[in-house]
Amino acid sequence: MDTRIKILSGPHILEGEPLAVVTGYFDVVRAEHVRELAAAHRRAPHARLLVLVVRGAEPLLPLAARAELVAAMRMVDYVLTADDKDVERLIKALRPVLLARLESDDLRRVSRLKEHVHPQQG
Repeated sequence: MDTRIKILSGPHILEGEPLAVVTGYFDVVRAEHVRELAAAHRRAPHARLLVLVVRGAEPLLPLAARAELVAAMRMVDYVLTADDKDVERLIKALRPVLLARLESDDLRRVSRLKEHVHPQQG
């Protein structure tokens, strides 16, 4: 199955569906992301899991690549991409039954990854 079909072009497609929404940068996708997405799916078993992949500043991976990686996860039903400035508007429009925000965790993880990699490059 080509999981890229989970990547939607706009939120209007989801009107009326109960959604669990997880937002984050997913740059780079790590095991913690899989656990967090699985937990969100378990906490809202009657809702579809939508992951909102946020553009972010200075990402390591392109937005489209991050969306494809997230879409490949079995528990994810839909993926949307968004600019940072659009996240709040999208969340309000989607009216999720569950919302998990991972942006600050993602920034912390990337920072630790960069700290780990840079000293070893010297």
